[in-house]
Amino acid sequence: MTDRTRAHVYVSGRVQGVYYRATTRDTAHEKGVDGWVRNLDDGRVEAVFEGPAAAVDEMVAWCETGSKAADVDAVDAEYEAPEGLDGFEVRW
Repeated sequence: MTDRTRAHVYVSGRVQGVYYRATTRDTAHEKGVDGWVRNLDDGRVEAVFEGPAAAVDEMVAWCETGSKAADVDAVDAEYEAPEGLDGFEVRW
């Protein structure tokens, strides 16, 4: 399990009210990535992805586009040591 990593991601643009969180959750499930996603008061979306390094990298890259209705301006990701999250949830 040494190839596991964690990415803490902030996505800006038109990413709220466009199914970004739900689509992120569904995509993370498909890729076998654990973590969470939530809206922030400043209009950004925050997410944490944990799992195999390649799958986490795919999720960070996926955030550049996101849901079909989203218009992403920027994705800022910081890689960290995984904390052992299990499952993926939409936080409120």
